[in-house]
Amino acid sequence: METEKVVPEAEELQRAIVRRIVKDKISECSPDADFNVHKDALIAFSESARIFIHYLSATANDICKESKRSTMNADDVFKALDEIEFSEFIAPLKASLDEFKKKNTGKKAEASKEREGNKKRKLEEKSSPKSAGKNKQVKGDKAKEQ
Repeated sequence: METEKVVPEAEELQRAIVRRIVKDKISECSPDADFNVHKDALIAFSESARIFIHYLSATANDICKESKRSTMNADDVFKALDEIEFSEFIAPLKASLDEFKKKNTGKKAEASKEREGNKKRKLEEKSSPKSAGKNKQVKGDKAKEQ
């Protein structure tokens, strides 16, 4: 007998990611053990995480609305964690978020420099006499073909 999906596909967490997280965490706790995670256990982890995300986001949304704002921010999530009595997650989450921001700040700066370099190169190509000569040559070649 096949069971029907109760959760829309868009809300499902990817099983491969859930499996990797579970296996990584278990291997941290007992590095010598060789183990397998049953499919039902992965579904239970996935559903638990999905429900937790819904509960946390709804609580953070309520906090945001109480502050008369329409955009949720990280502080709303931290307050929600405290409100639903998961305050022990706040410090590690803040540390993880800070690390993520530091990594992305460097990437954004590099991407910005690259875009600036590309813009300068395009401007130089447009204004240089060599490119004007190339355009005339291409037009001349096209006239010869016709």
